[in-house]
Amino acid sequence: MEINSDFVGTALKPYQATVQWRDTMNYAAAVKDDNPRYFDDECPEGIIGPPMFAVAATWPIIENLPEFIESEDFPQELLLTLVHYTEHIRFHQPFTPGQELTIRGRVAAVLPHRAGTRIVTCFEARDQHGQPVFTEHNGGMLRGVQTKDGPRGAEALPLVPDRQPQDVLRWEQSIPIDPLLPFIYDGCTNIVFPIHTSKKIAHQVGLPGIILQGTATLALAVGEIVRREADSNPRNLKEIHCRFTGMVQPGSDIRLQAYGSKADDQAGHLFFDVINAQGEKAISHGYALLDVSDDVT
Repeated sequence: MEINSDFVGTALKPYQATVQWRDTMNYAAAVKDDNPRYFDDECPEGIIGPPMFAVAATWPIIENLPEFIESEDFPQELLLTLVHYTEHIRFHQPFTPGQELTIRGRVAAVLPHRAGTRIVTCFEARDQHGQPVFTEHNGGMLRGVQTKDGPRGAEALPLVPDRQPQDVLRWEQSIPIDPLLPFIYDGCTNIVFPIHTSKKIAHQVGLPGIILQGTATLALAVGEIVRREADSNPRNLKEIHCRFTGMVQPGSDIRLQAYGSKADDQAGHLFFDVINAQGEKAISHGYALLDVSDDVT
């Protein structure tokens, strides 16, 4: 099986949705993020949605990708080999109830990888006033699929700094994973994929059992980072990036490890990994860009 890198630039049909307060609250509740900014509708500024709600906003497109790709030649059968590999989101403004989103997407990169082909889809979301809300680069791995005509699009992907030797472990937090979390996350976010809720299907594809959604693991990490590094203000989180490199099993504990230096404190850079119960990195190459200025409200 192979995919032609000429598909870079292929557009996706636009998708429109209205942000509902129930949906943003449910997302935060699913990952037990009790930040009052997500729930207290009596606060003067009004409630906002958690940053990771972005993945729920684009899921209807990803879930139905063959219907959105504007190309009759795209080999849709290859999507059966697709697994989530990387996530990068740049946040331009918070989610607010009643916000009307228009999400436009395109194939941003097709790159060879030792495990197959990495395909990156870029989503740009704007509100009803034409202002940007978030930009997401969703990276998938087409397992066992070869890249035809070489890599394309790498130069257009977001640049993420590498962790340096001086970036030492700053703090570590253990997070218990509720045995029911995959089902709660599925129901509260409408991010539905059967390996996360069906033991039978998980076994059929060679997994040891039901595993936690990668974006749920990332959302748990983001919630802790916002609490510790952003003064519990999600507006201070400007960018998040990671690779999904391991499994998290329900009922286990994960460890979030945050790295940085004194220089990073001033620049607002934080690096992180998530370690699963087997001591493996479930999330690697984690990076958060934070606004450390005093004028963010």
